Amino acid sequence: MKEGRTYPLYGFHFLLSQSISRRSNSYFFNLLLGDSSYIIYYLRAIGFKISLKDQTGSNFGAAQKHDTPFLCEIGKGTLISDGISLMNADVSRTSFRLRKVSVGANSFIGNNVFYPADSTVGENCLLGTKVMVPVGGPEMKNVGLLGSPSFEIPRSVVRDKQLEHYRGGPTFKDRLFRKNISNTVTIILFLASQWFFVHLVTLLGMIEMRQYHESGWTALLDFTLTVLIMTVAYYALCERASIGFGKIRPQSCSIYDDYYWKHERYWKLSEILYLELFAGTPFKGLIWRLLGVKVGRKLFDDGASIPEKMLVSIGDHCTINQAVTLQGHSLEDGAFKSDHIRIGNGCTVGRNSYVHYGVVMDDNATLESDSFLMKGEHQPANSTWRGNPAREI
Repeated sequence: MKEGRTYPLYGFHFLLSQSISRRSNSYFFNLLLGDSSYIIYYLRAIGFKISLKDQTGSNFGAAQKHDTPFLCEIGKGTLISDGISLMNADVSRTSFRLRKVSVGANSFIGNNVFYPADSTVGENCLLGTKVMVPVGGPEMKNVGLLGSPSFEIPRSVVRDKQLEHYRGGPTFKDRLFRKNISNTVTIILFLASQWFFVHLVTLLGMIEMRQYHESGWTALLDFTLTVLIMTVAYYALCERASIGFGKIRPQSCSIYDDYYWKHERYWKLSEILYLELFAGTPFKGLIWRLLGVKVGRKLFDDGASIPEKMLVSIGDHCTINQAVTLQGHSLEDGAFKSDHIRIGNGCTVGRNSYVHYGVVMDDNATLESDSFLMKGEHQPANSTWRGNPAREI
């Protein structure tokens, strides 16, 4: 495989490229090692060009994608949140080619960003959530970008700088060391919880196998229903236990603060794959209540993601479409901030929309598809908003 060379679609090189992409985009290893110092060692091992210097302890989140790891280059000291897609492949109806994607040093990239090979973003830039990365014009440095199409904003604000007092300070190495210890304990707990769950299912399967000779197909039905109920109860218990069966409250702190490490553990032990089984069913609202979300009557949820369940409230008769994210936090430049999200009665959130922390949607408000409702926004009753950042139409 040669960088920049054009290959025919569906030929040998295409199959090779697809195989590399599928084997190197590991959901399990990204989830296991993300939000810790170990993630950059894993990414280097699969082919990323990334420096081991300027370790932050949170260089990458727990969800990133690429077309080929061998053409991904990440600058020193850059922090990247969940959901980045490094787009190495250009594909047409007849052919494809692979190109290098380079992310500048000392930058911050927010959630759900598609980063193309033609990017003109240089060093020390901040890219906001769902931003459209520019691919033309002069190289941009020392700026922030927000929106789709993107526009310039300040690279950093005083409020976030005040939460970075550990970075560059005399206690930084000690705080990073303690964060690494906490992340190691979290990884061990995650592996132990998965190991124990597999053994529970195996034990249940052995019991049902014995009953199968007597009960026949009813034993299989009994096994299926029991596993579903046990899965929901088990992961709800793990998630609640990760925060000591307490409650999550709004916070503003550094990623090197003790509280943030507990919040990372809460994320790591919050299994989400099983929730997809209940998308679009009446059971989804019941499960959200079990996990801490304040949910009203007759919720239709077709596949939402809620990282901070206890900070979200949803009213009666709401519709939340597929691939929606209700995110009660941000991590700009290592400054962790979280707040409530309140959605009123009769609201609709369109597909692939993003709702940030501190948002209030009044009754019967509508957020259209692929929109980004930014932090602290107040959407009035009966209004319709669209865009990135979302505005009333």
